[in-house]
Amino acid sequence: MIRHALNNHRSKDFASWYQELISAADLAEESGVRGCMIMRPWGYGIWERMQALLDREIKATGHENCYFPLFIPLSYFEKEAEHVDGFAKEMAVVTHHRLTKGEKGLIVDPDAKLEEPLVVRPTSETVIGTAFSRWLQSWRDLPLLYNQWANVVRWEMRTRMFLRTSEFLWQEGHTAHETREDAVEETMKMLEVYRSFAEDKLAMPVIAGVKPENERFPGAEDTYSIEAMMQDGKALQAGTSHFLGHTFAKAQNIRFQDRNGDYQYAYTTSWGVSTRMIGGVIMSHGDDDGLRLPPAIAPQQIIIIPMLKENDGDEQLLNYCKKLKSEVQNISVLGEPVRVLLDVKATKPSQKRWSWVKKGAPIIIEVGARDMDAGKVSFLIRHQLYQENGKPNFHIMGVNEFADNAGKILEDMQASLFNEAKHRTQENIIENVENFNDVKKYYANAGKYPGWVKVNWARPTGAELEEIVKLLKSEKLTFRNSPIEDGAISGRCIFTGRDAVESIYIARAY
Repeated sequence: MIRHALNNHRSKDFASWYQELISAADLAEESGVRGCMIMRPWGYGIWERMQALLDREIKATGHENCYFPLFIPLSYFEKEAEHVDGFAKEMAVVTHHRLTKGEKGLIVDPDAKLEEPLVVRPTSETVIGTAFSRWLQSWRDLPLLYNQWANVVRWEMRTRMFLRTSEFLWQEGHTAHETREDAVEETMKMLEVYRSFAEDKLAMPVIAGVKPENERFPGAEDTYSIEAMMQDGKALQAGTSHFLGHTFAKAQNIRFQDRNGDYQYAYTTSWGVSTRMIGGVIMSHGDDDGLRLPPAIAPQQIIIIPMLKENDGDEQLLNYCKKLKSEVQNISVLGEPVRVLLDVKATKPSQKRWSWVKKGAPIIIEVGARDMDAGKVSFLIRHQLYQENGKPNFHIMGVNEFADNAGKILEDMQASLFNEAKHRTQENIIENVENFNDVKKYYANAGKYPGWVKVNWARPTGAELEEIVKLLKSEKLTFRNSPIEDGAISGRCIFTGRDAVESIYIARAY
């Protein structure tokens, strides 16, 4: 087996490796518009799997799907000053509705100016809040529990496929509640949905916690996130859940008549994850041969490649592979029927093999005439490509034996990828730091790909926090979140010297 590894290695140039993998795995490509990408079938197939699995979880918690417009009147944003300030620099705005012919080609028709500018959806709190104000009359109407799958536009200055694009796909949930307690419970419930989804389906270990004041969503009282460590040690914010309090309810007049007949503002929440998670999967699990996909989100879990010779035996071999596919499709893996593809494209088998290796297909079967005659299959497991001596790690089983074991192989791969990433995360978190100089020393001496530092934190706010954030930025560092699982702690805050109330993670981040 001739190895067709990627040209770029993670240990030498992680950013170039990432970009090459996206191309080599046929995930996405440039579209001709800066910051916008074309998602190819394999890349979009991964998103479809994520969407199907997460949509099931969202609906299981009582939410309904709906859809709101891509275009939002600017006046909706102007009602909530902090929110519009947070997104102003990223907003794409439509001001005209027609083109006309000019001397040098098509131009914007100056006579087709809109009465009011329309913002291309950067997020939907304002338009959904306006709808909530119409739909909500009484406490009996609560809670309002809605979700939408959509695209959004945020005009990014520095872009990177999947991680930071001007247009991306996501889901955004929006809810309204009678009491603060109900809204906080909703915020935490969806944070846990995201945490379990990331870990159980994406095999990506995350830290669930609350963001400091400077990292809150514009207009939120509290923002919670799941943070994942990539193989280069950087942090990726993989999902957020926001407790919005009354901020948007007051701006959008989301009121209801309470049980005593008085009018009250509803408490609202919003939460979302996006195609950024695909970038997280790439950087959590990819290797120098390409992508390694957790079986739960692989568009196809088993690939069957017939070793065709362009002779009279090909038809018999194809029939054998079709029968194999039929038998394997009866397997249940991770609670669902296994997904199997028979690759009959007129491409050399070795090229097919390496194409699927780069795409991260979990199991790649190669079937030749001798396998057919012996009633066997020869296959590779994507995360165990090589033996210790560097030779290909082909497994050979009888068809029935393979059918009996394929489910367990895939489940073991799912667990193995998670455990590998979990171990790497735990090994690269530094604790017991006494002051910020210790933090600086760590990042100065930790090598090319340092990890995270966990420190004691007094939760400063306002101007005091701003000065600390400036200090971090001078070292290209950011606060990530304060882990919920830690609870109350003892010790001194490394920044203020006051008694710490929690711990917080510091890292370089995407």
